[in-house]
Amino acid sequence: MDLKALVRDVPDFPKPGIVFKDITPVLADGDALRALVDQFADRYRGRVDAVIGIESRGFVVGAPVAYALGVGLALIRKRGKLPYARHSIEYELEYGSDVLEVHVDALAPKQRVIIVDDLLATGGTAKAAIDLVAKLGARVVECGFIIELAFLKGRLRLAPTPVHALVSYAAE
Repeated sequence: MDLKALVRDVPDFPKPGIVFKDITPVLADGDALRALVDQFADRYRGRVDAVIGIESRGFVVGAPVAYALGVGLALIRKRGKLPYARHSIEYELEYGSDVLEVHVDALAPKQRVIIVDDLLATGGTAKAAIDLVAKLGARVVECGFIIELAFLKGRLRLAPTPVHALVSYAAE
């Protein structure tokens, strides 16, 4: 299935000059959703003990992948959204900073995990997620994304953690 054909370009969102890659048409198409879940599940079957979903589209991707793999799902959320004891990490965005958090008991030490999200751009959010997983003593096997904006070179920021994307855009 050609997932890229279903990704919708939204010009000038969230600000002028940005072309937003909208995955909602992919998610709305039952065959496409099944294909993307199957591709991730086939890649990670037998290799991981848990899936990490990054708020919020990572939850939409992570939950069915975790289900297909028969493993648990841990959530990484923005500051103030988790009710229990948590680890926090501040990270830099293009214009400022933000904070991500994970429950202190979300993963067991030495668990093998994948981090999934909808899109890899500059890599700041995914790098923060990798660092949170390390605080828990678990190991990130790979980061998986529906889309990679390869021209932004976000995967370099995640090294040495491997990156896998179902769809890649080399230039904008």
